[in-house]
Amino acid sequence: MEKQIKKIFIIVGHSDKKSFNQKLAETYAVGARENFHEVRIVNLGEINFDPILHKGYKEIQELEPDLKMIQENIKWCKHLVVFYPVWWSSMPTLLKGMFDRMWLPGFAYNFHKNGIFWDRLLKGRTATIFTTSDSNQMFLKFIFGDSAKTISRAILWFSGFKTKVKRIYPLKDATSKEKEQWLNKMKKFGAEVY
Repeated sequence: MEKQIKKIFIIVGHSDKKSFNQKLAETYAVGARENFHEVRIVNLGEINFDPILHKGYKEIQELEPDLKMIQENIKWCKHLVVFYPVWWSSMPTLLKGMFDRMWLPGFAYNFHKNGIFWDRLLKGRTATIFTTSDSNQMFLKFIFGDSAKTISRAILWFSGFKTKVKRIYPLKDATSKEKEQWLNKMKKFGAEVY
């Protein structure tokens, strides 16, 4: 059976380019490229856009060129990968602001006139969400709930993606060897398009 080449778009939702999230994303990209997949990657901390919805959705703000670029890459890809740290049991503001600003009708979904049903405009794509945390995941899950549900269900599934979530924890006291093991796994995930 011939191997299927995938178009992969990676979003790093950590504003620090030197973060472990960035290293994980870059290692994933290496594994994917070594297996002949096409990869594009963006770190939200390196692009320019206003993450604030100044008037909610009463008025749609004009999208900055970098947000339009992200939309084009999402339309281009067959597999979306999102890396982000869990902060206060949620995603960083920059990542949430990106979704708030550009996950719009006509791009990701369209509501039907009855107001109940909708079209999932990004159907047929898959996504993997990688979250990192300093806390023990069992503590987070049972005390605060699933921190990835907003992205996996309310954003991606809503728009047609079939999603998986992989949690990387606890990192606060992880040794260099443990981090290296995660990076080795990440290269394999990229090769397999996990």
